[in-house]
Amino acid sequence: MSSVSIQKKIEKAEKTLKEELGVKNALALPKISKVVINSGTGKARDKKRNELVADRLAKITGQKASARGSKKSIASFKLREGEVIGFSTTLRGQRMYDFLNRLFNVVFPRIRDFKGFDAKCIDEMGNLTVGIKEHTVFPETADEDIRDVFGFAITIVTTAKDKKSAKAFFEAIEFPFKKVK
Repeated sequence: MSSVSIQKKIEKAEKTLKEELGVKNALALPKISKVVINSGTGKARDKKRNELVADRLAKITGQKASARGSKKSIASFKLREGEVIGFSTTLRGQRMYDFLNRLFNVVFPRIRDFKGFDAKCIDEMGNLTVGIKEHTVFPETADEDIRDVFGFAITIVTTAKDKKSAKAFFEAIEFPFKKVK
C-alpha cells in the first residue's frame, strides 16, 4: 500500500468513477460523509474497564468518546437500563481524513495475517463496516498493558445510493478488499 493521503486518492478516483458509474456531475459521485467508531466494554459494572476503553478511544480518534447506555434492563446479565455498556465516536472533516490516513497507511499493514476485507462488509445503504479485533494495532495506544485488549467497529458512511456504487468507490480509493480467485 502506498502512503498517499486519502483525499488525493479520492481526487484521483473521480475520473474513473464518472465513467464507471455513468455520472456526469462530480457532485453526484459517492463521498465519505463521516466515520463512526463503536466499542462495547463487555462489563457494565467495571468502572476501570469503561475508563480504559474511553481513554484509549480518545487517544485513537483524537476526540472524546461518548458513553452509550443500555436501552433496557436484562436480569440474567445483571444489566440495568442506562448503565454504560459501550462508547461511540463520530469523526467528520479533517479529523476523519487524518484517522482514515492512519487506518489505511499504518493500521492495516500492522494487522496480523491481514489479507484484506471481504466485500460483504458493504451494506445495502453503501456504508462499509469493518471490525478491528485488537486496539493495539494503533500506534497511539501504549503496548505495556496487553491484558486489557478490546476490539471495535469502524463504519465509513458514504453518500453512495447503493451497494454497487459504494463498492466501486471503495475500490477506486484502493480499500484493501480480498482478492477473488
